[in-house]
Amino acid sequence: MKLNFNDITLDISSNGKTFILTLDDKTIQAEVLQAENGKLNLLIDGQHITAYVSSDNAKRWVTVNGQTFVLTKSSGMRRGGHAHHAAGELTAPMPGQVRAVNVSEGDAVAKGQTLLVLEAMKMEIRVHAPRGGVVRKLFVKEGQTVEREQRLIEIEEN
Repeated sequence: MKLNFNDITLDISSNGKTFILTLDDKTIQAEVLQAENGKLNLLIDGQHITAYVSSDNAKRWVTVNGQTFVLTKSSGMRRGGHAHHAAGELTAPMPGQVRAVNVSEGDAVAKGQTLLVLEAMKMEIRVHAPRGGVVRKLFVKEGQTVEREQRLIEIEEN
């Protein structure tokens, strides 16, 4: 994921609760210790930090030590609104709520199979497998609210 702040681009990668933030040639490791109701307790390069976060889809306001930063999420969407990000990774095409998860990690899936169902703006959006493979990772669960371009599921090609 890329976030822009005052013409500065911050690359963020994650494997669960640990994030690697890269700005130019500097890399920082951040771990989410606790997250609830917009409050994040973080461990950043060994230092405990509390951050307060609010958002309206593409923008996030992050307050740390009384200072607020506005971050804008760069669009990684392809033209046509496909829900694909990287190879095998599916993302939410718009903000919504996960209504059904039809697969589990380790399940084999066929091209076109409905993997999960989102509800957004009173519409039902079915997320289909772009190809056959195995569900490597589920990033969401039923009832969870998701934002546009949030990772939903990762499929490993056979």
